[in-house]
Parts: sequence; C-alpha cells; structure tokens
Amino acid sequence: MVSKNTICLWFNGTALEAAQFYAATIPDSAVGQVFRAPSDYPAGKQGDVLTVAFTVAGIPCIGLNGGPVFPHTEAFSFQIATDDQEETDRLWNAIVGSGGQESACGWCKDKWGLSWQITPRALTEGIADPDPAVAKRVFEAMMTMRKIDVAAIEAARGG
Repeated sequence: MVSKNTICLWFNGTALEAAQFYAATIPDSAVGQVFRAPSDYPAGKQGDVLTVAFTVAGIPCIGLNGGPVFPHTEAFSFQIATDDQEETDRLWNAIVGSGGQESACGWCKDKWGLSWQITPRALTEGIADPDPAVAKRVFEAMMTMRKIDVAAIEAARGG
C-alpha cells in the first residue's frame, strides 16, 4: 500500500546509493521499489534509476534523481532519537565517517548533503525539564557540542 504522505528527497543521480546507506545504517529503514527509465530521455538513458522508494526510521520516502539543480539544505533534516551514547556514536560515526561532516548541537550532514539530528533522548528530556534551571544547564551544555555527549548532558541535568 502506498502511503498517503511520502517525503520526496531530490538527489543528483545517487538516490539508490543513499537509500541503501540509510537502510543499512538507520534502524527501521529499508529500500523498496526502484523505478528505472523505460527509455532514453533528455537527462538520461533507458535503465537509469529515476526514483527509489525507501523508509528512514519508518518514514516513507522517495529518492528522486532530479540532477544538480536543487541541493539539500539544513531547512530539512531527519531527527533520530537515540537511547544511549553507543547508539548516538554508531549513527554519528556512520554518517560523518562515510563522507559526511559534523555540525553543531547534534547536527551532521551525510555525503549527499542531507542533514541529520542525532538526538539522545537524555537531551530532549533535559531541555524539557520542568525546572528552568535544569533545562538551561542542559541547553547550555548542548550548545558547546558537536556530537552529543550523553554523560555531559546527564551531568548538566544533575547540576
């Protein structure tokens, strides 16, 4: 069954490669149907991958090989909630270590330019703490980080 809402992500000929990486890296992700061009067309040849259906953490997506016209920006990102430092490290290191780049506050980009927020639940819970002093300490700790350090976040929560 086709989802009523599917996120369409624009790639420059690398949609299948990206989908395969996401499926191998992010839990609850998979590659679905690959649609290939039935004949030659102005920007490609018969058999080229046009679109790829895939899921990222259970979210249905389509990768569209639309060319170099529209690169990814930070205006769109996947936010992946992690349970501990081990999961945070595994996802962060897979994305950054495969040609991606670090950013601030738990954000990074993959090699295709798509932004990711690798967000430990401890961070989300700490910023949402009903005690404003706790939330402030957690937020200020996060502002000094690239990859989130769960132990430092927990220390900030504890004061």
